[in-house]
Amino acid sequence: MGKKSLYLIDAAAFCYRAYYALPGLATSFGQPTNAIYGFLNILNKIIKGKKPDYLAVCFDVSRDTFRQKKFAEYKIQRPPMPDGLGSQLPFIKQIIAAYGIKLFEKEGFEADDVIATLVEQAKNKDLSVVIVSSDKDILQLVDEHTQVLSPHKDQDVLYTSEKVAERFGVGPQAIADIIALAGDKVDNIPGAHGIGEKTATELIAAFGSLDKLLHNIDKLKQEKLKKIISENIEMIKLSRELAVLDNKVKLDFNLEELKPGEQNRNELVRIFKHLEFKKLLKELAAGEEGPADNPKAEVLESSRLKEMLKSDGELCLYGSSAQELFFCVKDKIFCLSNFDKTASDILSDPKVKKTGHDLKKTKVSLAKEGIRLEGLFFDTMLAAYLLNPSKPAYALADLALDYLGEASVDNPAGGKAVDLICRLKPKLEKELEEKTLEKLFRELEMPLEDVLAEMELAGIKLDTQVLKELSRDIEKKLIKLIEDIYGLSGTQFNINSPKQLREILFEKLKLPVIRRSKTGPSTDEEVLRKLSAQHKLPAMLVEYRQLTKLKNTYIDILPQLVDKKTGRLHTSFNQTATETGRLSSSNPNLQNIPIKTDIGKNIRRSIIASDNRSELLSCDYSQIELRILAHLSGDEDLTAAFKEDKDIHRHCASLIYGLEEKEITGQMRNTAKRVNFGIIYGLTSFGLSRDLDIPVAEAQQFIDAYFARYPKVKNYIQEQIKRAQKDGFVTTILGRRRYIPEIKNKNQGIRQFAERQAINTPIQGSASDLIKLAMLQIHSKLCAAKLKSKMILQVHDELVFDCPESELKPVAELVKERMENVMKLNVPIKVDIKKGKNWLEAEPVK
Repeated sequence: MGKKSLYLIDAAAFCYRAYYALPGLATSFGQPTNAIYGFLNILNKIIKGKKPDYLAVCFDVSRDTFRQKKFAEYKIQRPPMPDGLGSQLPFIKQIIAAYGIKLFEKEGFEADDVIATLVEQAKNKDLSVVIVSSDKDILQLVDEHTQVLSPHKDQDVLYTSEKVAERFGVGPQAIADIIALAGDKVDNIPGAHGIGEKTATELIAAFGSLDKLLHNIDKLKQEKLKKIISENIEMIKLSRELAVLDNKVKLDFNLEELKPGEQNRNELVRIFKHLEFKKLLKELAAGEEGPADNPKAEVLESSRLKEMLKSDGELCLYGSSAQELFFCVKDKIFCLSNFDKTASDILSDPKVKKTGHDLKKTKVSLAKEGIRLEGLFFDTMLAAYLLNPSKPAYALADLALDYLGEASVDNPAGGKAVDLICRLKPKLEKELEEKTLEKLFRELEMPLEDVLAEMELAGIKLDTQVLKELSRDIEKKLIKLIEDIYGLSGTQFNINSPKQLREILFEKLKLPVIRRSKTGPSTDEEVLRKLSAQHKLPAMLVEYRQLTKLKNTYIDILPQLVDKKTGRLHTSFNQTATETGRLSSSNPNLQNIPIKTDIGKNIRRSIIASDNRSELLSCDYSQIELRILAHLSGDEDLTAAFKEDKDIHRHCASLIYGLEEKEITGQMRNTAKRVNFGIIYGLTSFGLSRDLDIPVAEAQQFIDAYFARYPKVKNYIQEQIKRAQKDGFVTTILGRRRYIPEIKNKNQGIRQFAERQAINTPIQGSASDLIKLAMLQIHSKLCAAKLKSKMILQVHDELVFDCPESELKPVAELVKERMENVMKLNVPIKVDIKKGKNWLEAEPVK
């Protein structure tokens, strides 16, 4: 049997190397991850490929080491560690600990010195030592027991004494001597100026060592070399002291502690999910031994379930169909032997409180089978979302990890799922109470699930003929546009290929490069719009992209999504998709249909009333976010403008430009409008200058003029940023929270983005609270009055209803009254109401 192996990883070198080799890797919330990912690749390669008996990872602690005391200029030219790298080191160390690997670091010493000491202490342990490093100076440690593995993408290099001699012409013991003569530019080791690595190697090879060379300078044949060395003897000796690694660092060396321990899988899943390492998560799942513990479900008759619920009116359930439902009552997990009327009655009984995960989805699925699910009481997905709306996902596996400490890469099912839901509920309930979110949860978000489920089931009528005609029109436009693009560029090329597009724009047409990406000059829409001022082709390319996107995303896709059974389009409304509380929709995403373009408007024409005797009622909040800004800031001028029902953008323009409102031009009003809405989103002078295509200084003048006229708005913005810095979160009118940890980030770009979130969230989130509350109350009143009208759409600040013509007037009055009075603000709330046979061609309701 061969010797046992000890692998020592030079973490410092690999973290730096990965940071610069993999630029741009970051999470969705801006945390850089390139160094973490690169280092992990090395670590996993060693663990899986080499299977070391013993393993340790070595780090630098700081730049201040004993070498600086010997030579103040040592490493002085190296810039400070970038913030982007520094922010990753804590994660790397957490991962090393979770891997069960020993970490070594020592104040005043570099990682190389720590490695040298561990090598020295391992010499009497009969071990084969492999140092994993790409640094040249570490090669001085190579001997018959010690090798250096230098990982490379194509092929790793293993340095033995023979390999070092082959590569450098001298043995490992002479590496420090070569550095002493030639110096090291990276570490700012001076050496003897005028002697390079090749000459240094030849001299050491000829004389055997640096000491012998210095004792025999007179034997040098070249006078120039003789002079350089004679005049730099002290600097050469100092350089060798800097190059030689210290192998006497005081470390607690216990070989048993260097055995790779058992991985803390839960902790690794937690970290990898936070860092959004999907590939590594999958690898963890693939390496999991055996199936997760899955509680066995007892099979019961529905009559037995009914009996159990007499003493406990709460039921936990999970499943996507009646035949696949699993239940939990009083910690007992079971499924039904057959689904009958008794079971259906239990589900439709509102007195039986239902707990589940994504209950809206369950309600919609069961409704398609003719089964009503009532009594929605507690949804673990919604509760987790309210507690932290910034999480990337709210799957059961995520919540089990966060609140129960149980790791599972794939989502659990059946008995395991319902067991998790039952155990999650009390923990989530407690935290909702602690964070004063229970009322928002109970009185707004939970009841809203019922409303959204009804909207999804109602669906939307679509005029597919309108879309077919629109598709044909766009096809003709695209054919003509492609011909024109080829004609202007003088050649045919793949318009969808950024590489070919770059060749046409920047090589053939010689247009200026506006911005560069990783792969070359950028050809994104912003760049093309700027280039449009210099050539017709970029504007055509913008139009081509817009038409293609609309055709492929909506016009050709919407008809395919119509349910064959119902003849309706059934979009899904998402309660947990935005950090501000706004609803979103998917499959299809109706929130993103453009309204400013003619084609976008025509897509709205295809959304029609359910029959000839019905009409669509569109009810849209007027400038609700600006009204909420006036309410939250308490600014007297802004409040007065809304109370007097002024054109808010024209009024703002008159203040900014110092003119009477009647003197304000359309361009001035548009500028004020951009400033007004920009303020809500934490507008900067740079952003406004780009938006209006004006100099930054001029944009700043507009912003300064705005704040001079609305001083309390500026105070509000500053207070929100301070509040976020102090509390770590901001709140809406109804107490909805958004945590903004990045507001203290050292990276200026990440921090400024967080500040904009702190400004915008209370405004946009409060608008969300308001429209959600209106939806609840309107739905309740429609049901109480037994009206046939249905709420079918919510898009931003707009609600759309499908109404029989006979109900149009009472529904319009009901909706307007509730939307405008659902919440009392310091300014009036205004709703614009229109009616029409389709969503586009609507006229005001009088």
